[in-house]
Amino acid sequence: MGLMGDEFLKYYSRKDVQHRLVEAAQNREISVRYPDGGFGKRPDILQYENEVYNLARQGAVSFHFSQEKWSDPMQLKPGMSRQELQNLRIGFDIIFDIDCKFVEYSRRCALLIQELLKMEGIGNIHTKFTGSTGFHIGICFESFPAVIEGREVKTLFPEMMREAAEYVKEKIRNDLAAAILDVSEWREIADATGKEIVQLKNKEGRFNPFSVIDIDSVAISSRHMIRAPYSLNEKSGRVSIPIKSINNFNVRAALIQNVETSIGYLDAYEPGEAKNFLDNVFMHSYSKQQKKEINEQAGLLKSFKAFEVPKIAIKDEEKFPPCIKLLLQGAKDDGRKRAVFIMINFFLQLGWNLEDIESALLEWNKRNYEPLREGYIRSQVNWFRKQTTQARTPSCSNEAYMKGIGVCKPDGFCKFIKTPAHYTLKRAQNIVQSSSARKAKMKE
Repeated sequence: MGLMGDEFLKYYSRKDVQHRLVEAAQNREISVRYPDGGFGKRPDILQYENEVYNLARQGAVSFHFSQEKWSDPMQLKPGMSRQELQNLRIGFDIIFDIDCKFVEYSRRCALLIQELLKMEGIGNIHTKFTGSTGFHIGICFESFPAVIEGREVKTLFPEMMREAAEYVKEKIRNDLAAAILDVSEWREIADATGKEIVQLKNKEGRFNPFSVIDIDSVAISSRHMIRAPYSLNEKSGRVSIPIKSINNFNVRAALIQNVETSIGYLDAYEPGEAKNFLDNVFMHSYSKQQKKEINEQAGLLKSFKAFEVPKIAIKDEEKFPPCIKLLLQGAKDDGRKRAVFIMINFFLQLGWNLEDIESALLEWNKRNYEPLREGYIRSQVNWFRKQTTQARTPSCSNEAYMKGIGVCKPDGFCKFIKTPAHYTLKRAQNIVQSSSARKAKMKE
């Protein structure tokens, strides 16, 4: 294998390195990679420390493990159904894979992700250098709630990972753009990436940071692999090492001769600390789905034109649909944040002002099995103050909302409507029409 090969073997002969690799491989599918870029057999596992050196002697340069944790990884096989995979899966970690050619851009991105996760209440954030120019930011599955929004969390891979990546990208987008432009000017970025300046901009003409950096989410599927901690990177020759401080990290620490193994990876967590973050990921996903519906369901939008926002707000609860009446009684289980989203849209369509909506929601919050933070409700109302598009409650056919929360209990009138607001507006219109008809009949 030559001098470089001797260095690989010497590195993988270290007992501390072997221990860390086996530790990280518990309940995971693993695969090795060879100098030519090819992968070893799958599925495979790593149980004993001496296996690391033996695989290296057979030519393995790097080790990779699955994001998912399995009860028996060796039962995995190609072509398995979603249900078969779920039966084997015991969990999965969320790992944000920052992909960029430039370490300094990756560093800025990793810092912003860490800051966001801390703000969302996550104290145990695991970071490692990829060995090349990126970072992996990880959250342990053990910090997730067992059930969220009525769904068993372990069944939500890869969708939750993809949605979490999209949520994070949306939240850090502006700050990341500013951070990269603080490091390099437009022309420097264009020259370094080989892109025209126009290619670095978004539709509004502002710098799009994700034109030069990505948080990989599209390629994620079941049995997705990530480079294991303390594995060599076959391209750079450096090691993928866990780190405590991104600010103080120096790439030289990842050179084979400098590697220390004092830090574990994905080995610390606080039960439930990721719940608020995952709640927000779900809400972001639902909001995105609603926008998609607005764009796709042109026929449904036309039906709304007959129901303009009333000049006098409708506050008679007798005209509300069964689902809204149930929501107003307070959430008995998960679904509080979706309920806030539904009710703000609902009340706006009925002509309520945002001050009245905020007061109603704060009072409603007291009836929940576990009240939301008042700051969350106020922030959601403030978000709607900035919107220019017309409010719209989700369609009754959308499985994620009224049905997903468990409040879809239709009455006889529901078969004539398409959204909760449609129900109340149509009932109010029918009442007005009936009243007018009675008056006309009396005149006759």
